Amino acid sequence: MSGVGVLDKAVVILAACVDGASLAELVDRTKLPRATAHRLAQALEIHRLLVRDTQGRWRPGPRLGELANAAPDVLLTAAEPLLSALRDATGESAQLYLRRADERICVAAAERASGLRDTVPVGSVLPMTAGSAAQILLAWEPPEAVMPLLPRCKFTGRTLAEVRRRGWAQSVAEREPGVASVSAPIRDRTGRVIASISISGPIERLGRRPGERHAMAVVRAGQRLSGL
Repeated sequence: MSGVGVLDKAVVILAACVDGASLAELVDRTKLPRATAHRLAQALEIHRLLVRDTQGRWRPGPRLGELANAAPDVLLTAAEPLLSALRDATGESAQLYLRRADERICVAAAERASGLRDTVPVGSVLPMTAGSAAQILLAWEPPEAVMPLLPRCKFTGRTLAEVRRRGWAQSVAEREPGVASVSAPIRDRTGRVIASISISGPIERLGRRPGERHAMAVVRAGQRLSGL
């Protein structure tokens, strides 16, 4: 709690309305006096932070989404200089990936300026069935989320277990011939993996065991972006 009583109570009410709540449910969930819960819920409704559904229950309002969309993406903002630093430290292109269903999306990148490189433009959509970033985004998922994909993957459940054990992943000619990569997890404040940070480049430069040379740098970059 922040110590600002009215604000703390309002936040408690917002949390209690995530799945919808009548006044009786609000009182039960928040343990606030009925009059207080009713007054605050009405005030939040006036500010469009709560709305009433067809059954008269309070639910999150459109103003919450408007405020969220207006906020800068903390992860992307923090990732830009770290990806550049990772590229400079390793000499390889660096990327940040998020999962979307059975795909992964490159949402930020820092490309090697010259020479042979693996270019992954921001916005590129890649499969979750190959590559070290895909391994990271799947390794800590529950079995029911992984098993339907595994028959199509170029890696195995045993590979994912090894990724969990050591905390990073590598791939060699898995997503694309001639390309190797190293990836590490980015976690939220609860420890859940929300993204993958990666470097990639030609096998002739990274070698057949790219993790031996670059895993530590990639893992440290992932740790610095975790918990934002």
